[in-house]
Amino acid sequence: MDLKELEKRIKTIEDLEEIKQMHQEYMLCLDNIQFSKALDFFTDDAEVEVRNSGVMKGRENYSKIYMGTLAMRKERHDGHLVAQPNVIVNGNTAKGHWIVYMFFSVPAIEWIQGRHDCEYVKENGKWKFSKLKFARTLASKANLYP
Repeated sequence: MDLKELEKRIKTIEDLEEIKQMHQEYMLCLDNIQFSKALDFFTDDAEVEVRNSGVMKGRENYSKIYMGTLAMRKERHDGHLVAQPNVIVNGNTAKGHWIVYMFFSVPAIEWIQGRHDCEYVKENGKWKFSKLKFARTLASKANLYP
Protein backbone atom coordinates (compact mmCIF):
# COMPACT_ATOMS: atom_id res chain seq x y z
CA MET A 1 0.00 0.00 0.00
CA ASP A 2 1.43 3.35 -0.98
CA LEU A 3 1.16 6.64 0.90
CA LYS A 4 -1.73 7.94 -1.23
CA GLU A 5 -3.82 4.82 -0.54
CA LEU A 6 -3.04 5.07 3.16
CA GLU A 7 -4.10 8.75 3.24
CA LYS A 8 -7.37 7.83 1.52
CA ARG A 9 -8.08 5.08 4.06
CA ILE A 10 -7.35 7.42 6.98
CA LYS A 11 -9.62 10.10 5.49
CA THR A 12 -12.43 7.55 5.10
CA ILE A 13 -12.06 6.48 8.74
CA GLU A 14 -12.10 10.13 9.88
CA ASP A 15 -15.22 10.80 7.79
CA LEU A 16 -16.92 7.74 9.23
CA GLU A 17 -16.23 8.93 12.78
CA GLU A 18 -17.52 12.44 11.93
CA ILE A 19 -20.74 10.93 10.57
CA LYS A 20 -21.22 8.84 13.72
CA GLN A 21 -20.68 11.89 15.93
CA MET A 22 -23.02 14.03 13.83
CA HIS A 23 -25.78 11.41 14.00
CA GLN A 24 -25.39 11.06 17.78
CA GLU A 25 -25.44 14.86 18.25
CA TYR A 26 -28.64 15.00 16.20
CA MET A 27 -30.23 12.45 18.54
CA LEU A 28 -29.03 14.46 21.54
CA CYS A 29 -30.89 17.48 20.12
CA LEU A 30 -34.07 15.40 20.04
CA ASP A 31 -33.49 14.33 23.65
CA ASN A 32 -32.97 17.93 24.74
CA ILE A 33 -36.01 19.29 22.86
CA GLN A 34 -33.74 21.37 20.59
CA PHE A 35 -35.72 20.81 17.41
CA SER A 36 -34.57 23.98 15.68
CA LYS A 37 -30.95 22.97 16.24
CA ALA A 38 -31.72 19.46 14.96
CA LEU A 39 -32.63 21.01 11.59
CA ASP A 40 -29.01 22.19 11.20
CA PHE A 41 -27.98 18.57 10.64
CA PHE A 42 -29.85 18.46 7.30
CA THR A 43 -29.11 19.87 3.87
CA ASP A 44 -31.67 22.38 2.63
CA ASP A 45 -32.94 19.91 0.01
CA ALA A 46 -32.91 16.82 2.26
CA GLU A 47 -35.64 14.20 2.23
CA VAL A 48 -37.11 13.15 5.58
CA GLU A 49 -39.63 10.40 6.24
CA VAL A 50 -40.79 9.57 9.74
CA ARG A 51 -43.00 6.49 9.90
CA ASN A 52 -46.19 7.27 7.99
CA SER A 53 -45.53 10.97 7.36
CA GLY A 54 -44.67 10.47 3.72
CA VAL A 55 -41.50 11.89 2.21
CA MET A 56 -40.93 15.52 3.13
CA LYS A 57 -38.48 17.13 0.70
CA GLY A 58 -36.84 20.49 1.38
CA ARG A 59 -36.35 22.43 4.62
CA GLU A 60 -39.75 24.11 4.46
CA ASN A 61 -41.49 20.73 4.36
CA TYR A 62 -39.39 18.56 6.69
CA SER A 63 -39.16 21.29 9.32
CA LYS A 64 -42.92 20.78 9.88
CA ILE A 65 -42.10 17.45 11.55
CA TYR A 66 -39.65 19.06 13.95
CA MET A 67 -41.14 22.51 14.54
CA GLY A 68 -44.73 21.29 14.39
CA THR A 69 -45.32 17.75 15.62
CA LEU A 70 -42.24 17.26 17.80
CA ALA A 71 -42.04 20.82 19.14
CA MET A 72 -45.48 20.42 20.70
CA ARG A 73 -43.67 18.56 23.46
CA LYS A 74 -42.70 21.05 26.13
CA GLU A 75 -41.25 18.58 28.63
CA ARG A 76 -38.92 15.70 28.18
CA HIS A 77 -40.37 12.27 28.88
CA ASP A 78 -38.32 10.25 26.45
CA GLY A 79 -34.84 9.29 25.42
CA HIS A 80 -33.20 8.13 22.22
CA LEU A 81 -30.38 5.75 21.52
CA VAL A 82 -28.82 4.93 18.17
CA ALA A 83 -26.64 1.86 17.81
CA GLN A 84 -25.02 -0.52 15.38
CA PRO A 85 -24.10 2.00 12.69
CA ASN A 86 -23.44 0.44 9.32
CA VAL A 87 -22.12 3.32 7.20
CA ILE A 88 -20.19 3.22 3.95
CA VAL A 89 -18.32 6.37 2.94
CA ASN A 90 -17.73 7.13 -0.72
CA GLY A 91 -15.84 10.41 -1.03
CA ASN A 92 -18.17 13.25 -0.01
CA THR A 93 -21.26 11.04 0.23
CA ALA A 94 -22.20 8.12 2.45
CA LYS A 95 -25.06 5.71 3.06
CA GLY A 96 -25.97 3.70 6.08
CA HIS A 97 -28.44 2.48 8.63
CA TRP A 98 -28.70 2.45 12.42
CA ILE A 99 -30.89 0.71 14.99
CA VAL A 100 -32.89 3.29 16.98
CA TYR A 101 -34.37 2.85 20.45
CA MET A 102 -36.78 5.34 21.96
CA PHE A 103 -37.90 5.14 25.56
CA PHE A 104 -41.00 6.93 26.87
CA SER A 105 -42.14 7.40 30.46
CA VAL A 106 -45.37 9.39 30.05
CA PRO A 107 -48.22 8.49 29.95
CA ALA A 108 -46.86 4.95 30.36
CA ILE A 109 -43.50 3.27 30.10
CA GLU A 110 -42.95 2.26 26.50
CA TRP A 111 -40.03 1.48 24.22
CA ILE A 112 -39.89 1.56 20.47
CA GLN A 113 -37.30 0.02 18.22
CA GLY A 114 -36.80 1.37 14.75
CA ARG A 115 -34.32 1.89 12.00
CA HIS A 116 -32.74 4.96 10.46
CA ASP A 117 -31.91 4.55 6.78
CA CYS A 118 -29.68 7.49 5.89
CA GLU A 119 -27.78 9.19 3.17
CA TYR A 120 -25.18 11.79 4.06
CA VAL A 121 -23.32 14.47 2.17
CA LYS A 122 -20.31 16.54 3.17
CA GLU A 123 -21.32 20.18 2.74
CA ASN A 124 -18.85 22.99 3.46
CA GLY A 125 -16.63 20.56 5.37
CA LYS A 126 -19.46 19.19 7.58
CA TRP A 127 -21.41 15.98 7.24
CA LYS A 128 -25.20 16.37 7.03
CA PHE A 129 -28.21 14.23 6.31
CA SER A 130 -29.37 14.38 2.72
CA LYS A 131 -31.92 11.67 3.43
CA LEU A 132 -33.30 10.27 6.69
CA LYS A 133 -36.00 7.66 6.99
CA PHE A 134 -37.26 6.34 10.31
CA ALA A 135 -39.28 3.14 10.29
CA ARG A 136 -40.61 1.56 13.46
CA THR A 137 -39.84 -2.15 13.66
CA LEU A 138 -40.96 -3.15 17.18
CA ALA A 139 -42.81 -1.61 20.10
CA SER A 140 -43.73 -2.61 23.60
CA LYS A 141 -46.07 -0.88 25.98
CA ALA A 142 -46.28 -1.70 29.65
CA ASN A 143 -48.86 0.28 31.56
CA LEU A 144 -47.05 0.49 34.88
CA TYR A 145 -48.81 3.61 36.17
CA PRO A 146 -51.95 3.21 38.30
